[in-house]
Amino acid sequence: MAAAEEDETERPRRPSGKKTGRKAGDGSDEDRKGGAGQAAHGVSAPQAMRRAAEQLRGLLGRAPESVSAVRPTDDGWQADIEVLELERVPSTTSIMASYRVLLDEEGELVAYERTRRYTRGQVDRSG
Repeated sequence: MAAAEEDETERPRRPSGKKTGRKAGDGSDEDRKGGAGQAAHGVSAPQAMRRAAEQLRGLLGRAPESVSAVRPTDDGWQADIEVLELERVPSTTSIMASYRVLLDEEGELVAYERTRRYTRGQVDRSG
């Protein structure tokens, strides 16, 4: 999905980076949620990326080639994952797909959808 097509109202919240004056380990909400860059229950962005790719692989039976985006949401994480759907020769004509994966706060897959299909050699047009 092109950046211009994204719904402005669906933007995920990002940590503000503001200091609260509390020390780590004092039992604050930030400690329980894992701090900046983590959703509740301590699932970090790298963990969310790995879990999204592993779980999508289990559902599709195809190995993801890359995670092109990961972002926190109010309910966990959202990741965009690129998957080889049909291998062709030459490889630039292979069919790729982008999947949007939603994970809950624990890093478990709750939903996914294919958002785009394209040839590997295709380059997105800007603006």
